[in-house]
Amino acid sequence: MMIRERIEDKLRAALEPVHLEVVDESYRHNVPAGSESHFKVVLVSDRFVGERFLNRHRLIYGALAEELASTVHALALHTYTIKEWEGLQNTVFPSPPCRGAGTIA
Repeated sequence: MMIRERIEDKLRAALEPVHLEVVDESYRHNVPAGSESHFKVVLVSDRFVGERFLNRHRLIYGALAEELASTVHALALHTYTIKEWEGLQNTVFPSPPCRGAGTIA
């Protein structure tokens, strides 16, 4: 199973999202081809109602502790309640380019 799929499965089980996107952005970073190490997660869940962003992120970090301790180097987290998500009209801004993309040391 690919890392992206494991992340999706664990987040679905832990947070019961109404919307979930897990995007592998590793290709945008200074990593070998085929790496799965940098991800953007967009997660909309009622579990976030009343939670500050720090606590939302902690919930995700807890669900993904194994991946963060081994293969995942970075997570860009976009966490919303359903009401917040609707206020954004279901859109998330694209990630900025990586400074070191395209050059492997």
